Amino acid sequence: MSEIPIIDWFQAPSLDAAIATMKSLAQTNTPFRVMSGGTDLVGAMKDNLQDHRFKTVVHIKDVPGLDKITFEGGTLRIGAAATVSDIENSAIVREKFPLLSMAASQVASPQIRNMGTIGGNVNQRPRCWYYRSESYNCYKKGGDFCFAVTGENQYHAVLGGELCYIVHPSDTAPALVALNASARIVGDGPERAVPFEQYFTGPRIDVKRENILGPSDILAEILIPEPRAGSKGVYLKIRERSVWDFATVSVAVQVSATNKVVDDARIVLGGVAPVPLRVPRAEDVLKGKTLDDNTAKLAADAAFLGARPMTSNGYKVDMGKELVRRALLAAV
Repeated sequence: MSEIPIIDWFQAPSLDAAIATMKSLAQTNTPFRVMSGGTDLVGAMKDNLQDHRFKTVVHIKDVPGLDKITFEGGTLRIGAAATVSDIENSAIVREKFPLLSMAASQVASPQIRNMGTIGGNVNQRPRCWYYRSESYNCYKKGGDFCFAVTGENQYHAVLGGELCYIVHPSDTAPALVALNASARIVGDGPERAVPFEQYFTGPRIDVKRENILGPSDILAEILIPEPRAGSKGVYLKIRERSVWDFATVSVAVQVSATNKVVDDARIVLGGVAPVPLRVPRAEDVLKGKTLDDNTAKLAADAAFLGARPMTSNGYKVDMGKELVRRALLAAV
């Protein structure tokens, strides 16, 4: 039986205190993790992930104001410690950003939505069983092979995979990319706002990371501009079980149309790539065109252009195309 680790706990009274502690721990090479709701972190600890063997938890759940949801000057501001259920049930989110409310409502189970935060949902670690098993030293853990390529790969990536074929597990992340949201990051260096389209890091850039956060960085807040008048967002998700499960395939779309002629569109795929994958080539098919079944099918085909399914996940291509078609038609 493995020894139960002793973990130090730092209850951060403020973001500044959390960041100062993180920098101090980094300087002394003390492994640490930031925690708010803890649903993803505790799961990683149970799986005994190599990169989750740490000595200290920096707890930011009770930092004042970090769970606020406000709407001012045409911008929705969501603190990273706001729970997923807070977002799902927020009146302002439902009214002006229904795409995000729809995505939040499909995260895991009600119990997890009550505990899990938007920051944790966006930054959660991949669910690949090879990555989470101590028996496989895959690329993501510093090895030299992706075992999914020749193994059980029915839930793995069909787009954007290279070296590692994980899929990004978040439901809210595709919606945030589709809504042109930005992440306010504090920590190393000056505070900065980064579009979520640039926030996620795929294996082609760095196989060991999923986002751009540095060792002492915290995602503090999410900023979302109000969608243009008349636009509509839709989030659809296919999963094996009606609750709890991660997306087998998902799609978030935000479409602006006049008499069904598309002015603008953003299409983002989930469950099929290592990052929430925006597909501009599919969006270009729609712009200036009447959005009907035929145009939706053409856009869906374009979304999965270049897909490279493996031995057991080719079904994701047809499933994903159909989901894109349905989401686009629902948006008009």
